[in-house]
Amino acid sequence: MEQPTDPQNIKSLKFRQHFKVFVVVILVCVSFFSGVFYAKYKSTKTARTPALDNLILKSHDKSQPENVDFSLFWEAWNLLNEKYVDKSKLDQTKMIYGAISGMIKALGDPFSSFMDPAESQQFSDDLQGTFDGIGVEIGMKNDVLTVIAPLEGTPADKAGLRAGDKIIKIGDTITSDMSIDEAVGKIRGPKDTEISLTILREKDNNPKEIKIMRGTINVKSVRVEFKDQGIAIIKISKFGDDTTSEMNKAANQILGNKSRGIILDLRNNPGGYLESAVDVSSKFIPEGNVVVSEEDRNSEKIDYKARGGDILEGIPVVVLVNSGSASASEITAGALHDNLGSLLIGKKTFGKGSVQQLEKLSGGSNLRVTVARWLTPNGEYIMEKGISPEIEVDFTEDDYNNNRDPQLDKAIETLKSEIEKK
Repeated sequence: MEQPTDPQNIKSLKFRQHFKVFVVVILVCVSFFSGVFYAKYKSTKTARTPALDNLILKSHDKSQPENVDFSLFWEAWNLLNEKYVDKSKLDQTKMIYGAISGMIKALGDPFSSFMDPAESQQFSDDLQGTFDGIGVEIGMKNDVLTVIAPLEGTPADKAGLRAGDKIIKIGDTITSDMSIDEAVGKIRGPKDTEISLTILREKDNNPKEIKIMRGTINVKSVRVEFKDQGIAIIKISKFGDDTTSEMNKAANQILGNKSRGIILDLRNNPGGYLESAVDVSSKFIPEGNVVVSEEDRNSEKIDYKARGGDILEGIPVVVLVNSGSASASEITAGALHDNLGSLLIGKKTFGKGSVQQLEKLSGGSNLRVTVARWLTPNGEYIMEKGISPEIEVDFTEDDYNNNRDPQLDKAIETLKSEIEKK
C-alpha cells in the first residue's frame, strides 16, 4: 500500500504512507545500466547474458556517465562467476536485481526501492484493492520494521496487530536487515494459510508472538455513520482508487441528513494517492486554497490547490489521527488544520513527508523513487516528526480489551461544543 500517488500520469505513481503508498534518483539507476553496458565491452572476462542485454538495452537513457568508474563492480562480478563454489546459484538476473537493490539501499531511504517482476505484479495487485494477505501496512521507523496501520476488519486487525508495533521476526526470520519489500513478500501468502509475527509493543519489553490466518483483503475506503445531535463520522481507511467516488457519496449522505458536524476519522489510515487526498480535502476547503505543496531537489515548489466542490464547507469538522495516520492521511489532516483551523484529536501521526514516483523498467521491473518532500499549507515539513494533535488522548490496552474508544468520545464531545457555539 502504500505512499501519495498521482494517477493522472500512467507512468507516475506517487505514494504514503504507508506503509501502499511514493525522477531524480532514476537518473542514478539509468547511469548504472548504461555504465554496465559500456564497461561490458571493456572487460574481456565479462559474460554477455540475455538478462543483462534486456535490462541495459531498454533502459531509459543509454548515455555513458563520464565520471563513473564501474571497474570495481565488474571485478567483483567476474570473481563471483569464476570462483563461487556453487555454480547453480549464479543466477545472473537475480545478481543484477540484487545489485540494483543494493544501490538503492545505499541511499538510506526506506521509501525508495527496486521491485523485480514478481514484486511489481504484487504491487499492481495491491492497487486494485483486492489481494491475499493479512491487511497491514508496514514501514521503517527509526530503522525498525514497524506496523504503520492494520486495515480495519482485516485478519491483522482481528488478530490484534496495532499501529506502532515493531516487527522483530516474521516466522523464524529476524527482520533487522530486511527491507520493506522483503518483509511484505514474507508476510504475503495464499488465504487460509498462517503466518506468525513476533512484535514488540510500546511500553512492553516482552516480545509477543501473534499468529494470523491470511485471507482475501478487500477494503472499502470510505464509510459514514450518523450519531445523535446531527454528528456524522466519516471513516477513511485508505486513499485508493475508489476514495474520491466513495467520498462524494458520503458527502451527499451527510448533506441529505442535514448533519451539523463531522468527525473525519483518519486513524490507522496508511495513506495512498496524493490526488485522492486533494479530492477529499477539496470537499471541505474553499477552491484555490493550498492543500499541500511539493518541493523538489532544487527547492522548487508546486502547490496542489482545492479544486472546488467544497460542499461540506462551513460544517464544523474535527479530525481523528494516531501513529497509524501516514502520508496522504497527514496531508489531509494538515490541510484541514491549516486552512480551516480544524482540531486534531488523538495521537501524533506517523511522519511520512516524502513523495514517491513509480518508473517502469525493462522486463516487468519497477523502480520506486523518492522525488520530492511535501509541506503542509503553513510550510511544515513533517518527515519523521509527524503532526501533533491539539488534544492528545491515549488509547490504552484496557480500552482496547474492553471495546472503548476514548479518542472518538473526545471528538464527539469537542464537536458538540463546536456546534453549540454556532
